[in-house]
Amino acid sequence: MLFNSFNYLVFFILVWVVFWFLLKDKKRLQQIFLLVASCYFYMFFIPKYILILGGTILVDYCAGIALEKQKNDQKRTYILWMSVLVTCLILFVFKYFNFFSENIAHLAQFFGGECSIGWLSWALPIGLSFHTFQSLSYVIEVYYKRQKAEHNFLTYSLYVMYFPQLVAGPIERPANLLDQLNKGFQFNNSLAHDGMRMILWGLFKKVVIADQCAEIANMTFNNSGDYSGSTLALGAVFFAFQIYGDFSGYSDIALGTARLFGIELLRNFAFPYFSRDIAEFWRRWHISLSTWFKDYLYIPLGGSKVGTMMKVRNTFIIFIISGFWHGASWNFIFWGALHGVALVLDKMFNSFFGK
Repeated sequence: MLFNSFNYLVFFILVWVVFWFLLKDKKRLQQIFLLVASCYFYMFFIPKYILILGGTILVDYCAGIALEKQKNDQKRTYILWMSVLVTCLILFVFKYFNFFSENIAHLAQFFGGECSIGWLSWALPIGLSFHTFQSLSYVIEVYYKRQKAEHNFLTYSLYVMYFPQLVAGPIERPANLLDQLNKGFQFNNSLAHDGMRMILWGLFKKVVIADQCAEIANMTFNNSGDYSGSTLALGAVFFAFQIYGDFSGYSDIALGTARLFGIELLRNFAFPYFSRDIAEFWRRWHISLSTWFKDYLYIPLGGSKVGTMMKVRNTFIIFIISGFWHGASWNFIFWGALHGVALVLDKMFNSFFGK
């Protein structure tokens, strides 16, 4: 069910009317209803995949409670890694198994051997990468005692399943979304008006900008041999607006929809194409992902409090993993590496000129 579809419009109106007019001031029933609606929204794509998301929710919910109760640091670390490994294993099987299987086969063939692990024909569950990182952020926050474990299974399930941000984020943190869900729902007239404006602006980005730019970009790159370099460069510009309109448009619709239910989601885009350099661009583009990598990978690796070579290493690790997160192919890995190179060069340039 896409945000710009008639099905979603009908779904949203029905959910909103029931939520505010029939269940107002009934927190528990509102939570149950939103969870049921979110499950329906998710199952609209491939129904049986709800079991995968349900399994992830159960594992991390139990891990959070176990982490809070356990006092032994070594056992707490085991619980954390168990949760991380199980959650990431699900992502690996559905998103990365075929990539590794194919590359192992190519590597064996290069050395004159043969190795076939197999090929999985399963489709990638919608939004699985986003769900994985959102679940991991909860477990990690509980592990470091920055977040209390959520003992209400209904509330935690809604934290992962909340339908406005199921498809394309933003990747929420428990301190933001989980705490709001625990406080209950209050209709805010000003917030609702802002939400409607955001939804309309998001639809404009998606339908008017992204979809129209996509036609030109696809025509250009699908027939690249027929066009000059300058035309291909122009096609790349249209693609840049397409991907921004698609992604930020969906984020705006998600934020706007959530506001109509009295919930504030994290901002995900802040006019990234107006950035002065590559570092600022990544502070403005897909903010929830960039801050996730900063908080849970870059800083634990030493962040900027290490020597120059270690800073370079940390930057490359983050961007290569970021590229791989976006897609299971070498193209995305190289894309991430190129951004890593650009960021390192940018930091060197600013350091040299004292900026």
